[in-house]
Amino acid sequence: MTRVLALAAALLAAALLAATGGEATTAQSSKLHAKVGPGFTISLTNDSGARVTKLDPGTYEVEVEDESEEHNFHLTGPGVDRSTGISEMGKELWTVTFRDGVYTYVCDPHSGRMQGSFIVGNPPTITPPPATAVVTAKTKLVLTAGPEQVISLKTTAGKPVKTMKLGTYTVVVRDKGRIHDAHVVAPGFNRKTTPLTYTGTQTWKVSLRKAGTLRFLCDPHALVGMKGSAKIVP
Repeated sequence: MTRVLALAAALLAAALLAATGGEATTAQSSKLHAKVGPGFTISLTNDSGARVTKLDPGTYEVEVEDESEEHNFHLTGPGVDRSTGISEMGKELWTVTFRDGVYTYVCDPHSGRMQGSFIVGNPPTITPPPATAVVTAKTKLVLTAGPEQVISLKTTAGKPVKTMKLGTYTVVVRDKGRIHDAHVVAPGFNRKTTPLTYTGTQTWKVSLRKAGTLRFLCDPHALVGMKGSAKIVP
């Protein structure tokens, strides 16, 4: 009976070994080691001494060793914000629960040169915002001021204008408020609707011959946010 049990155990071990590609697997250690100082060094390692770059989500013990009065160890990420005191030295034992995301650790007074980061689980993919389209002089633009305290510069398709190539633009100016004006200022160009009580639609030729910034505003209400700008590029 004993020989049968031993044989069964051996067969089970062989099956597990084959399933893992011939390599024994061990559970991920739940103990981490953080160290800062005494020089300009900061680290987070596992029990084997390897730098931590990726962890499974879960609860870990973090042994923090602060060996300098001019440094600290500051750990931040989803649900975590813990640090040692800058003027304190010694060891602390933290219990930290990590979840999917990116975590960083820094020395606050020297964050530019003493820092590190690691990934936990599968962080959500962050899609970068689409690049702002650069409009050219072939694009007809619409500048609208009012009737509320809003002013905008958009393409005829309704896209906000943020970057413009050099050239001469056709701009339809819609002044919709008797207490507003529409004012465009750019290198070599300065024009506004007058008088202030004017309302109506005009068509301007706006010539941009130098890189810089085009600003559009309502003069009486620019200080309360009725303004905007676009970058002019070669």
